[in-house]
Amino acid sequence: MRSLPEADFGMPDIRSPLRYLWWNARAQAPALLGGIGFATAWWLLQALVPAVLGKGIDAVTAKDTDALLTWSAIMLAIGMLQAFTGIMRHRMAVYNWLAAAYRTVQVTARQAARLGATLPKRVSTGEVVSVGNSDISHIGNSMEVLPRGTGSVVAIVAVTVILISTSLPLGLLVMFGVPLMAVAIGPLLKPLHRRQKAQRDLMGELSTRSADIVAGLRVLRGIGGEQVFAARYREESQRVRDAGVNVSKIESLLEGAQILLPGVLIAVVTGIGASFAIGGEITAGQLVAFYGYAVFLIGPMRTLTEVADKLTKGHVAARRVVRILSIEPEVSGGTGTSEGGVLRDSYSGVTVQPGVLTAIAAALPEDAIAIADRLGRYADGDVTFGGTDLATLPMAEIRSRILVADNGARLFTGRLRDELDVRDELDLRGDVRGDVRGDVRGDVRGDVRGDVRGDVRGDASGERVAQALYAACAEDIIEALPDGLDSLVAEAGREFSGGQQQRLRLVRALLADPEVLILVEPTSAVDAHSEARIGERLAKARVGKTTLVCTTSPLVLDRTDHVIYVENGRVLAEGTHRDLLATSPEYTTTVTRGED
Repeated sequence: MRSLPEADFGMPDIRSPLRYLWWNARAQAPALLGGIGFATAWWLLQALVPAVLGKGIDAVTAKDTDALLTWSAIMLAIGMLQAFTGIMRHRMAVYNWLAAAYRTVQVTARQAARLGATLPKRVSTGEVVSVGNSDISHIGNSMEVLPRGTGSVVAIVAVTVILISTSLPLGLLVMFGVPLMAVAIGPLLKPLHRRQKAQRDLMGELSTRSADIVAGLRVLRGIGGEQVFAARYREESQRVRDAGVNVSKIESLLEGAQILLPGVLIAVVTGIGASFAIGGEITAGQLVAFYGYAVFLIGPMRTLTEVADKLTKGHVAARRVVRILSIEPEVSGGTGTSEGGVLRDSYSGVTVQPGVLTAIAAALPEDAIAIADRLGRYADGDVTFGGTDLATLPMAEIRSRILVADNGARLFTGRLRDELDVRDELDLRGDVRGDVRGDVRGDVRGDVRGDVRGDVRGDASGERVAQALYAACAEDIIEALPDGLDSLVAEAGREFSGGQQQRLRLVRALLADPEVLILVEPTSAVDAHSEARIGERLAKARVGKTTLVCTTSPLVLDRTDHVIYVENGRVLAEGTHRDLLATSPEYTTTVTRGED
């Protein structure tokens, strides 16, 4: 068996949901064929049991000991082979389910990384969560059920042939009775799938509502809106419950029909067979065999119904996956190269010189954010990087060389160390307690005193971590955690305050150490004392490296090398913070909030 997930899962066919499912099937064709082989053998061996049992009963009736021993031995062999094929069938079924589900997770995750900021603009959070929670399961089920469905068809054909060769009337009764049962059950499937789709859509909306409430819980508590949103959540959850009840009503009818209709067929076959046995047209063993076949056919018939159900659900799930995979990013990369240098946004006139700490102070914060998005290639724009059009560079190269860190970035669940070292380039092991002294990128040496527990080694990697924590004034956060950097972060880092989250995001950005670092309002949630320290330490931590800070904080602006004032999306004035205070009334009004 191959290990999962696969390293090379290829490019999906997203021209239609059926083509996507077919692509999945082709990608795991050997496993599917193996599953079909074992499932077919498993079903056929079960189909032989009534015939062998009937022969054994006839041997008992005839008092033929040798024949009885022979058929008993055959029954034992069939049982052993059935056990083996059943184990292998199940093994292949689990592999096929996991392979299809993992492959869908991989292509979806790759697409999410490719889309980046485009994804939340085009698809709701609940939709994405539903793909991960339910759609991958349905796609996996569609691959898992194919071998069993194929084997069940072969088994039904084989049983029909056996029955017709034994008794033409009974064989025809079973041959026509089985399809009639399928036709009778069929009308229930369409309303079932319609109600399942409605339930799934409501669940997606409820997931979106849940994510919104969790993300804004701190604000809700501040304004007293918890009860309002709780009431809305209860109302929507009740709609989901009602939709689930509607689905269950159809499912209960379907389950009942799957028991009632085969039961009627069994009763009819047994009654007619008994009359044939009394008339001497068939033996007692053949009567038992006919009864056994009628009971056996319930399994393949239920499997065919399951196939129709799971393939339909898989098709619906594939449609949603294809929808996400079909989304194109708002911006894309090229194939060119750049040696770096000046980063310039032609529309606004903002020019970021290499190795300089530059700041953008905008009259409207949205203008600064728009410029940062263009410079980081999160939005289209006429931007050059070292004289090369940024749009011609590969997206992977842009992301590795230019980092835009804003307050929309999240902390995810897991160890804090993993949240800080997102590129997994640092060795954050070890435990140093006491004084951590660091040469913070230049001529500034600072003592970071305290018990900085967690994973700060005395080697180069540990020093980088200590420097980043120092620059972001985040040492106290680590000290307060019981396990330091080994502490687990809850969803969205909700155990941290807004200011703590902001400082941890700054640590993460500094540890990434990109060629160009663009920070959007990195100190908006911290107190003035911490803001002043961060402004001073950030300037020294990024000495010699290209850094752009979007902020209107005088405490930060005063520590930058160059300030660009933007109004109405265009550069209005440039210079040092103090020069602009003396020469630009508009700049002064913006950064001092209109206060003297």
